[in-house]
Amino acid sequence: MTKLTSFLIVSVLLIFAFVPRSLPAQATLPSTAAGAQLSAWLTAFDSHDRATLLAYLQKNAPDRVAHIDDELDFGRRTGGFDLRKVQDCDDTTCAALVQERNSDQFAQANIEVDPAPPHLIKKLDIRAIPRPAEFPLPPFTEAAALDALRSRLDKGSTDGTFSGAAIVAKDGKPCFTGAYGLADREKKIPNTLDTKFRIGSMNKMITATAIVQLAQAGKLKVSDPLIKFLPDYPNQAWASKVTIHQLLTHTGGAGDFFGPEFDKHRLELKTLQDYVNLYGKREPTFEPGTSWDYANYGFILLGIVVEKASGQDYYEYVREHIFKPAGMTSTDSLPEDQAVSNRSVGYMYSGDSKSFVPNNPTLPYRGTSAGGGYSTVGDLLAFANAIENHKLLDAEHTELLTVGKADTPGGRKYAYGFFNQTLPDGVFCFGHGGGAPGMNGELAICPASGYTVVVLSNLDPPAATSMANFIENRLPEK
Repeated sequence: MTKLTSFLIVSVLLIFAFVPRSLPAQATLPSTAAGAQLSAWLTAFDSHDRATLLAYLQKNAPDRVAHIDDELDFGRRTGGFDLRKVQDCDDTTCAALVQERNSDQFAQANIEVDPAPPHLIKKLDIRAIPRPAEFPLPPFTEAAALDALRSRLDKGSTDGTFSGAAIVAKDGKPCFTGAYGLADREKKIPNTLDTKFRIGSMNKMITATAIVQLAQAGKLKVSDPLIKFLPDYPNQAWASKVTIHQLLTHTGGAGDFFGPEFDKHRLELKTLQDYVNLYGKREPTFEPGTSWDYANYGFILLGIVVEKASGQDYYEYVREHIFKPAGMTSTDSLPEDQAVSNRSVGYMYSGDSKSFVPNNPTLPYRGTSAGGGYSTVGDLLAFANAIENHKLLDAEHTELLTVGKADTPGGRKYAYGFFNQTLPDGVFCFGHGGGAPGMNGELAICPASGYTVVVLSNLDPPAATSMANFIENRLPEK
């Protein structure tokens, strides 16, 4: 999944959830130089008009003009910002709380301007923050929460911000299902609950489950170094240091594989070993165990570990040991050039045409152990139920898989292929999302409340993420 450029500093999953709401009267920025500039930027940003924003940036922040397309895309994703509270403003700096117009998400806005007229912007960033206690969400009953979700999905389908399917389950049984929008716009095929959506990094949950199954079977230890299973790995020094645990928790420095090299060789990368052949000689991004950084390449290597430890092809292993016992009949990672019934077309936003276009030019040859496969909302609910009911792992190893071990910059913990988070009402959940151009998905499993949420979309993030977090934030504690 691509990262927002550095001119807007945001954390992962900045965009939480779309929600119609009545706001109190907006706060007012003071008429200091910094306050006036922040107010003017918000007005230009919230216009969603390229000419308006360009004129403002050319006059007040010329170094940001090169990033205008990113800024416009950010505005499209968030819906703009409402000013909720002024924190501290003087002549040259101003700090304020803002909230996405179509979302629950709060952010910290900070601006610094030149002291002399025309007070050009020296720094402006928007950082996602947890919802402040002074702005609580009202409590919802289950019925009210589901009604609100239904309204939000209907609106998203109408205004083009959502296309996909959703399931909310209580104690493993669906209490809400819905499908919206088109799986194929050219052929006018609607999305259904049986539509297969590309799930991006949600595959990491499957790969991590496979690794822990092999640990339970005594075929590996999570403390084992990578070199035990890949003795011919090109970077021998790193492979001797980095452990399976560190690869599972993104603390090994494995790095990403997306970028110019991937774009150049995208359709040549047909096997997991092909990725090692291309990236295996490079140095780690940090010394193993010293930091945390989301590392797609690490999960490629874990897929090969599954093969070496099990003696099976990765794809065959997960079909036999995860999909079949969980009852996942519509999940796989067949190559993109193979016909797959009910697989949706992914649509990504085209900034130039201001419309959605198929994401085919961005797709890998096939999904991998790091992500890119496909599934349905029903299959992912079946996976969640299999995890909770210990169909895939015993209780001890289920806990090993799902309980957080590494702190992340966004304040959540990362387990083995699962994020841990605590919702505003204190409910603990674990799961994982996935996102790339033309695809977005989320799974959240909340054992204490009994709820499971699955949302999949064939649009850019945050189409599914916003809807999933919308309902997660409103479901009752029990």
